[in-house]
Amino acid sequence: MFRALFAWMQRYERHLSAAAMLAGFAADNLLFKRVDLWQTQAVFAAYTAVCFLAIALLHWFEERAARGFPRPRWRPVLPLATQFALGGFWSGFFVFYGRSAVLSASWPFLLVIAAFLVGNEVFHRYHDRLVFTSVLFFFALYSYAIFAVPIYTGTLGTLTFLESGAVAIALFALFTVLLRILGRARFREDVWRIRAGAAAVFVLVNVFYFLNILPPLPLSAEAAGVYHAVWRVPGAYLATSEIEPWTVRYLGFSPTLHVVSGESLYAYSAVFAPTALETTIVHRWEWYDPSLKQWVTKAAISYPIVGGRDGGYRGYSAALASAPGAWRVDVETIDGRLIARLPFTVEPVALPPAEETVTLK
Repeated sequence: MFRALFAWMQRYERHLSAAAMLAGFAADNLLFKRVDLWQTQAVFAAYTAVCFLAIALLHWFEERAARGFPRPRWRPVLPLATQFALGGFWSGFFVFYGRSAVLSASWPFLLVIAAFLVGNEVFHRYHDRLVFTSVLFFFALYSYAIFAVPIYTGTLGTLTFLESGAVAIALFALFTVLLRILGRARFREDVWRIRAGAAAVFVLVNVFYFLNILPPLPLSAEAAGVYHAVWRVPGAYLATSEIEPWTVRYLGFSPTLHVVSGESLYAYSAVFAPTALETTIVHRWEWYDPSLKQWVTKAAISYPIVGGRDGGYRGYSAALASAPGAWRVDVETIDGRLIARLPFTVEPVALPPAEETVTLK
């Protein structure tokens, strides 16, 4: 029975590989609600364990085969398990990093994740290659550590990011020790290519971080907008907003705010952060100077937030919108990583526009 099953798996390996990738993607979308839930961490831990064991066992079997030992009939399970776990990693990263990203700033990193997600199927036959899967595994470890470490330390910033890199390197070092123990000869043939690939991944991720391309996970903007006024009442935040045209409400076009001379505008944001994480959020008000052809900071207002609320920690800032033209409010971390961007246009008017009161999320 098992012999027939494994023969069938070998015959339909390509179809099973595609099914494994789709199953991983579906599982992530069903299971992943909040990045800091124990269920989410358990799934990522399971993906890590599957990669750790499946890659190492496959390496061991290939080492033994080179010495004349037969490969077990269930060997095809190992590349499929690796592909399922890596596919789960990529889809999970796409879900969470996509929620956290501002597309205009973070599209290169999201493109890399999407390429891995698609390439996981296109290059499915390479999942029995030690160098290929080891380098992919390091990228998965690093991407996971970037948002897992802040959850457990309750901190954000450059130091926390560097700690994430150290954790990923330490785990990968344990993995390579296991590879060396299980198959010394084969490992010696590939060790420098594995190290070179991991080093390239490490450099790439650090470039993304220090160029502010890496999304600020585990933070994400649950709601944000610019209004004529924002105020807090017991249990809610209210705002006065212009009646938006359909192009703004349904298509997401940048709004035009009609501002009376001397009037301030208000930026509101609800930023999700994991439980126990404390950090500082910055609202950076910028105006595009046509003569300089660049964005000029008009105000930078910061306030502390505490994580845990499903809808995000709510806060607002106000700034005098004195100049007509293109404006934007960047909601940032204290180290300048972009959480949300709110573009709008200011148009001076003599009389206040028609407004409505709205309840903010």
